[in-house]
Amino acid sequence: MPKKGAIGGIVATGGSLVLSVLAVIAVAGGSEYQHTYWMWTDSAPIDLSFGILIDPLSSLMLVIVSLVAFLVHIFSLGYMNAEGETGLPRYYAELGLFTFSMLAFVYADNLLMAFMFFELVGLCSYLLIGFWFRTDSAASAAKKAFLVTRFGDYFFLIGVVGILATFGTAQFASVGGTESFAAVAESSLSDSSAALWIPDAVSAQQWITGLGLLVLGGVIGKSAQFPLHTWLPDAMEGPTTVSALIHAATMVAAGVYLVARMFAFYALSPTALGIIAFVGGFTALFAATMGSVKNDVKQVLAYSTISQYGYMMLGLGVGGYVAGVFHLMNHAFFKALLFLGAGAVIILMHHEQDMWKMGGLKDKAPVVYYTFLAGALALAGIIPFSGFWSKDEILFDAIILGLDDPVFLMAYAMGLTAVFFTGFYTFRMVFLTFHGEPRSEAARDPHSVGWAVKVPLITLGALATVAGVANLAPVEKLTGIGNATLLTDWLDGEYGGYDALTYHQYTDTAGLGYEYIAGSEGTTVLIAGALALGLALAGAGLAYYLYNVPRPEPHVENLGSVRDVLYSNYYLDEFQVALAERVTMPIARAANTFDQSVVDGVVNGSGSVSLFSGDRLRRIQTGAVTDYAAMLGIALVLLLVGFGLYGGWLL
Repeated sequence: MPKKGAIGGIVATGGSLVLSVLAVIAVAGGSEYQHTYWMWTDSAPIDLSFGILIDPLSSLMLVIVSLVAFLVHIFSLGYMNAEGETGLPRYYAELGLFTFSMLAFVYADNLLMAFMFFELVGLCSYLLIGFWFRTDSAASAAKKAFLVTRFGDYFFLIGVVGILATFGTAQFASVGGTESFAAVAESSLSDSSAALWIPDAVSAQQWITGLGLLVLGGVIGKSAQFPLHTWLPDAMEGPTTVSALIHAATMVAAGVYLVARMFAFYALSPTALGIIAFVGGFTALFAATMGSVKNDVKQVLAYSTISQYGYMMLGLGVGGYVAGVFHLMNHAFFKALLFLGAGAVIILMHHEQDMWKMGGLKDKAPVVYYTFLAGALALAGIIPFSGFWSKDEILFDAIILGLDDPVFLMAYAMGLTAVFFTGFYTFRMVFLTFHGEPRSEAARDPHSVGWAVKVPLITLGALATVAGVANLAPVEKLTGIGNATLLTDWLDGEYGGYDALTYHQYTDTAGLGYEYIAGSEGTTVLIAGALALGLALAGAGLAYYLYNVPRPEPHVENLGSVRDVLYSNYYLDEFQVALAERVTMPIARAANTFDQSVVDGVVNGSGSVSLFSGDRLRRIQTGAVTDYAAMLGIALVLLLVGFGLYGGWLL
């Protein structure tokens, strides 16, 4: 195929992008679409089918996925093909399968279909992370990603089965007289007979919470949330283009998208929302601290991804449906930009990834620098770049709910603190990579990059700069200007705005209204935004002071044991290995011993007795009539003797 499959991939993803834009136009005209194409089984009371759901959420996500995939395919022409890489047909085939799997996951109209493509997304990530499988590190990283995410998916699978058994359907939206499982769940809160089956020992509220948390296990694995985040930094062993696709629009985005897709269900459980918010806030801070000490440019971006998806989870957990989806959209643009920018830097540096060997690239590759800087400003949450608006909206929603609940207040505090670290590690990366003096021969004589690299960077740089205008919620709250929240209007409906949050409906705080700082929504907007922006600028300022010098020093080395803990990722990998070796393996060995000695022992013993008996009986089967006559005679004599001795007793 032309360019080893690249042209076919570009045409296919370009076609997907066109169709996705057409879907958005159709939805904007009021033509939402849901159709069941194949019925797997409709045996009452459970129906399993395959269909397509195109609504505001899925159509928006289709554009995001297809656009990023299209740009990644173009960028691959300059990144993969230029170096004479072997295995390119396999690379483009797997990249295409990855894109297909995520698109199908997005437009799936029911949870079971979504689960199947959720797993196919995991398979594709395994194949692409391990693209250079001949190196031990890549093969190991691929297996780690597959196994860690699969651990979470076991819980997801149980949750799918539980939802089917409980509500009789897995449909995301009501169609053809069949209510969605979220609608049945809401009915069951007031009438337990509305559900197919809920154990008598628990309430409907508790059962809904349990099912939601089971599905959340798969989300935590795929979206690399604590404690199942450990696979994502190792996934940097794959090509940088793969990292851009995984982090921005496919694998990691799948988990957060699923929570947004199921928001009507999660909104029924204050407990589930609280856990989502707390896990998100903790992960945002936890990952940001580790990203502050990494030296590999891709490693910094990996921990940044974990942290940013933590913000999305925080937003959804505090009921900010629009805020979470808004940050998912913005993050797709600026994180794809940063990873592709990192790929361009790796080309410039002749495949060197250590930031301490870079420096001085600002003037030698201005397109790469300024587009990368746009992504960095968006990531750090600096106004007016896109990341500021979505992160600010998440923190605004979190502080409002936090004033009324200590769990959400703690989640907000962790998310707010993470802003400082985000500003610091982002601009530490920028200054070490592009500013100062060249610190290696590769930096002094960088490679050139072509149009296939620059065009995607410019496109994403523009989006990272202006995408925030899609939802200027703070501006509308402060000024009252209409049409400033286009995304809120686009996603409007049951969960379109923060006020639609049903958290208060299912708790003792029903009807109390929301708390604001100093009693005013406008004051809360200003204070929340100023705090976040101030902390982001403080982190960036510290990075400027320490690293924007001709010959920067590794200041993190002065942190001593704290640096060791952060650089070793809080020793979570070692903990997981120890858990496997000291807990899982002994239990597995004990189970294996019991299986072989007791279970197999009984089975094998029975077989041995049968074989031994059969062998002995076989020897008397000689085929000689005289032998058989003799045995009959002996048997008759024994019978007569028996009756003679015991016959009276027997009678």
